[in-house]
Amino acid sequence: MAIAIFRTLILYVVIIISLRIMGKRQIGELEPAELVVAVLISDLAAHPLQDIGTPLLYGLIPVLTLLCCEVLMSGFIVKSIKFRKFICGKPSLIIHGGKIIQREMKINRFTLDELSEQLRKKDIYDISTVKFAILETDGSLSTLLYTDQLPLTPKQMNIQVDNAGYPVIIVNEGRVLSDNLNLMGFNDIWLKRQLSQRNVSDVSDVYLMTADESGSIYFLPKDRNA
Repeated sequence: MAIAIFRTLILYVVIIISLRIMGKRQIGELEPAELVVAVLISDLAAHPLQDIGTPLLYGLIPVLTLLCCEVLMSGFIVKSIKFRKFICGKPSLIIHGGKIIQREMKINRFTLDELSEQLRKKDIYDISTVKFAILETDGSLSTLLYTDQLPLTPKQMNIQVDNAGYPVIIVNEGRVLSDNLNLMGFNDIWLKRQLSQRNVSDVSDVYLMTADESGSIYFLPKDRNA
């Protein structure tokens, strides 16, 4: 039993490291080559776990070999545009001037139902309002509406507004994120003062606290009944 647990932990760590080296992507964003590698890694790692008699190296060596292949291929993809297009494909113009390009739909095996679903996710229900729609290599759809269909911005209405700051998490579930605290130019004294102003004695009672460059603070205490 101990050997099985030990083998599982080793393979788990190796697979996690391998996926981290491959990069941060969601499953839907994986390129075809990356998806193949991910599937193969999971399959190869399963054999030593299912059969204790199989040497652990029989699972580790193929996984590490695939990882090396993926790293090399990623390097080629970065350096060569032609190789990148061959492996990853290229974006396709699906809608131009409010009209669907049927040839591109057929080449990409992209159905009208799929197109309608992607547009609805962007709150677009009338195809004629779309100036351009591009099917990206990861299967997502990028759209550009006609100018008269775009929502008005404060600039277009000659309204002066302050730029919104980016909220940075200072306290996460009772833990102070010191790096973020320093990034915003604050210190522990400032944090204690903020807690005191909200009648909170200990940071462990804070569920979430964020701050942005404009000085705006979002504060949410822990719900003891949750």
